[in-house]
Amino acid sequence: MNPYAKKRFSKFLLLTFALIIAGTSLWYTNYLVKKISAAERTRAEVWALSNKKILEIADVNDEFITFIYSVRDSLEVPAIVTDSKGKIIFWKGLDNTKTNIKLEAEQTDAKGIRQKNYDPTYFEQELAQMKDQHDPIRINISSFGMKDEQFVYYKDSILLSRLRIFPYLQLSLITIFLLFAYFVFNTARKSEQNQVWVGLAKETAHQLGTPISSLMAWMELLKSRFKTNEDKSLIIEMENDMKRLEIIAERFSKIGSKPILENQAVFKLVNDFVNYFKVRSSDKIKFEVSGDRQVEALINPPLFDWVLENLLKNAINAVEGSGEILVKISENLVKEQVYIDVKDNGKGIPRNKFETIFQPGYTTRKRGWGLGLSLTRRIIENYHKGSVFVKESEPGKGSTFRIILKSSLNYEPTNT
Repeated sequence: MNPYAKKRFSKFLLLTFALIIAGTSLWYTNYLVKKISAAERTRAEVWALSNKKILEIADVNDEFITFIYSVRDSLEVPAIVTDSKGKIIFWKGLDNTKTNIKLEAEQTDAKGIRQKNYDPTYFEQELAQMKDQHDPIRINISSFGMKDEQFVYYKDSILLSRLRIFPYLQLSLITIFLLFAYFVFNTARKSEQNQVWVGLAKETAHQLGTPISSLMAWMELLKSRFKTNEDKSLIIEMENDMKRLEIIAERFSKIGSKPILENQAVFKLVNDFVNYFKVRSSDKIKFEVSGDRQVEALINPPLFDWVLENLLKNAINAVEGSGEILVKISENLVKEQVYIDVKDNGKGIPRNKFETIFQPGYTTRKRGWGLGLSLTRRIIENYHKGSVFVKESEPGKGSTFRIILKSSLNYEPTNT
């Protein structure tokens, strides 16, 4: 299992574990809610029966009715009692400011009994909420030879209402904390990685400096001793490789510092590198560079050569020994962008891997490090303020990578 696959598997395990914890928390809270809800239903039924007994018992001085009153008044669940016609006749546990408004003049019914006044809108809202939450408790009243039916509506207590939302609030806070912690640790980890990467790159450039200088001196000695045309051609190629080593050392030295972007003719830069690269590749692979020769973009040549090298190596691996690699250059005048498309007719990439292939450590080769495309994106996005992505690909038919750079249409060189 490659490092990227291990990393993804670890994330999957952590996510599964987090989901199990969240699911267990929600399940247990829901279990408690059901138990408390059943207990509140029982208390509401007891309260309803206490109201029934109060209406049916004639002897108000009896000790039993005192007990019934204490049972009724002990209910903490908000409730409303209506008659068979839906008229509110009693309530419990509601907002006193809405249920008992002081009147300028007393209102009495036809028998001269003072009527309690209440806010109709408030009671309509409360009653509608109670009907949505629970089925009513029916009470059949038989008092003084008359029969009537009452309905007791109730809603969840404040404790139960808060308990219902508690797990969601808890999980939300935990999620926010974990995301914040992940952001902090991920930022710190990337900072450490960048420091290691920069230090290693600069040390590599420093280590390459001495042998390159020595080899350059030996090259001058060889040129002075061998003067035949055949020897010159060999020396020229050796010089090209020496220059290449210098460029590689310069690449590493630029990592971690802000590179200088220069106005460059894209076609010439790309074509020169492809010509150098194809001499050192298999004769069975055909290279072709096409497009607008006048297009210019802001580029750092040593770093951009690194990008081309990674994409061409990736294309060579895709064609597996023989095939075609085409590089096309175009310009979008409206967006002031330059497009560089690297196309091969190799094995292609599945659509679900279009982003995965740019992840550090991801590779399909046994001896690959999985850093080439990751480094390519880093150079283009961080240093050239452009983008690189898989434009199109189909397994068995090849792939096209697109680089987008800033055009030099409005470029004005600074005087130094």
